[in-house]
Amino acid sequence: MSVLFVTGTGTEIGKTVTAAAVAATALHRGRSVAVLKAAQTGLAADEPGDAAEVGRLAGPVTLSELARFPEPLAPDTAARRAGLPAVRPQEIAEAAAKLAASHDLVLVEGAGGLLVRFDDEGNTLADAARMAGAPVLVVVEAGLGTLNATALTALALRSHGLDCPGVVIGSWPAEPGLAARCNLADLPKAAGAPLLGAIPEGSGTLSPDAFRATAPNWLAPDLGGTFTPPLLGTERPTPAR
Repeated sequence: MSVLFVTGTGTEIGKTVTAAAVAATALHRGRSVAVLKAAQTGLAADEPGDAAEVGRLAGPVTLSELARFPEPLAPDTAARRAGLPAVRPQEIAEAAAKLAASHDLVLVEGAGGLLVRFDDEGNTLADAARMAGAPVLVVVEAGLGTLNATALTALALRSHGLDCPGVVIGSWPAEPGLAARCNLADLPKAAGAPLLGAIPEGSGTLSPDAFRATAPNWLAPDLGGTFTPPLLGTERPTPAR
């Protein structure tokens, strides 16, 4: 795949760090990478955004940001309140295609979840991915509640005719509870797609050198890495005495 959209089942669940891991792994394999942030919200003009964070962690990638709005809101709302033009899905698709002409891999990171509105016509990242003809990687949470959110996102992807190559757990806890361990087996069922990785919690705080050296361990071979889901979550409860 030359263009890969990255979305999540919600906000603040690890999309940017996941995109950085995918980028770092691709760079490790000698591929050229571009990162496109469709709309950055919640930051002033002089603050580093999500695309810059991917570059900081992953290494030498081409960075692009289509629009920036100062308030931490959905792109449509943030654009309207700022009195700025909204980002249209055609703009996202065209920008991704332009970057794909000179890069092996283009990662397009959305804002929030898949169906967050980008403009006043109700267009979303799903519409942009459909116009780009690109698959959508879904970043999910590890623990309780993630199966329903993952299934809903997968249903939305199918309703838009979009391919989902798999899901990545955006923050895998150092001490996973029972729900998280069971979800290693259950997430692929909810998504109708394989588990393609698990990013350890706190990975975004690693030094860039440490991040780049270990990122391939967090991602499955389909994303260029070596990750294999551990055989957890299959244990049976001990009968009560």
